[in-house]
Amino acid sequence: MSDAIPGGSLTLAEGLELTRMGYGAMQLAGPGVWGPPRDRDEAVAVLRAAVELGITHLDTSDYYGPFTVNEVIREALHPYPETLRIVTKVGARRAPDRSWPAALAPDDLRTAVRENLDRLGLDALDVVNLRVGAAEGPTPGSLAEPFEVLAELREQGLIRHLGVSGVSAEQFEEARSIAPVVCVQNYYNVAHRDDDALVDRCAEEGIAYVPFFPLGGFSPLQSGVLDDVAARLGATSRQVALAWLLRRSPAILLIPGTSSVAHLRENVAAAALDLPGDAIEELNGISGPA
Repeated sequence: MSDAIPGGSLTLAEGLELTRMGYGAMQLAGPGVWGPPRDRDEAVAVLRAAVELGITHLDTSDYYGPFTVNEVIREALHPYPETLRIVTKVGARRAPDRSWPAALAPDDLRTAVRENLDRLGLDALDVVNLRVGAAEGPTPGSLAEPFEVLAELREQGLIRHLGVSGVSAEQFEEARSIAPVVCVQNYYNVAHRDDDALVDRCAEEGIAYVPFFPLGGFSPLQSGVLDDVAARLGATSRQVALAWLLRRSPAILLIPGTSSVAHLRENVAAAALDLPGDAIEELNGISGPA
């Protein structure tokens, strides 16, 4: 493993340490996050390169594929390096029409946890996120019942740490009233900043905030500003968006995904990208109202 830690690391509850630049495995599945990788050898190479680059934070889910991504992870990395932490999600499933319906019933969650364990070849999962809302944002309502199921599985030793995904600030606090929460995984980027207050709340509490869709939801004007800043810095727009997120809060951890080793290295290089003050100010100005 590389001695360099991309972007540094963050230590959370009970000594859980994750590199701030992680890797999201969703794109290892086929088109539409469905079916096996287009190039299985390259998928294996990407996972091994992530570990070689010093990444210890690997994000996945058994419903990516479904099932195929976790199978590739096991093929590429098992037996896992001692420092690697695998973070998975439950709370949804894949339907034959390739949609992502919720799967929050107690039996669904227990089955999902055991299937993640089986396919990854683990006795306990490092972190399990409960997916509550859709990719676009939270779904109103209580998460108490499904989160209590995961809390029970944690007490049984099948899960070490719990997180939440696609949640509102109220749902985040409700989860914390049931069991310790180590991370929040929500839609957030330089142009989509509805979660600004929650990002700050997580930093105050020593909880990781893990944004997804670093380039999602940009208007043409916002994309133009990002492209201009990137051109001045000799970087890609994606690198600038990732660098901004790392500098937004010390609690932010990143999980950019790719199915290419070259693209993986490009993402990791974003951790070392220096954003001057005028660039940060210009980027801050492109967000819509929170």
